[in-house]
Amino acid sequence: MSRIGKAIIEVPAGVTISQKDNVVTVKGPKGELIQELTGGITFTQEDGVLTFSRPSDSKEHKALHGLYRALVNNMIVGTTTGFTKKLELVGVGYRASHNGQRLELALGFSHGIVLELPKEVVLETLTEKGKNPIVTLSSYDNQLLGMVAAKIRSFRKPEPYKGKGVRFVGEIIRRKAGKSA
Repeated sequence: MSRIGKAIIEVPAGVTISQKDNVVTVKGPKGELIQELTGGITFTQEDGVLTFSRPSDSKEHKALHGLYRALVNNMIVGTTTGFTKKLELVGVGYRASHNGQRLELALGFSHGIVLELPKEVVLETLTEKGKNPIVTLSSYDNQLLGMVAAKIRSFRKPEPYKGKGVRFVGEIIRRKAGKSA
């Protein structure tokens, strides 16, 4: 992961990065994110460019070097442009609707599933006749967005025979052949 760690990060205008002890704070137009750096990983900020460094070439330090560089980069991108994930509900009778931050899913169980989303995640549902319902999640926090999307997908993972379930838009499901007569 050290190749990722060596890459520089260009800080766009309107983003401020501060470090106190081992905690990095990134403030941008969309919000504020905080990340703790461990393992002796440090960064320097010069002329709008961030450079990360590690104390040694041990395997652990190399891994943490790339990890924290990627996390801080995601924080910068999130506070400027944000992230979006789209989930598609594939199956007969599968429905999605929302009321504020409350997502209501009908995924073929006897009762509907109601999920209260964090306030940092913006929720939209799209239902068109003849097409699969789409749930769009947007946030400036990539880690939180991924956790929420994975939680929604875990309610009904895509099965390999008919492909029914909750999947990411564009995700390819490996299909299996059914019984042969």
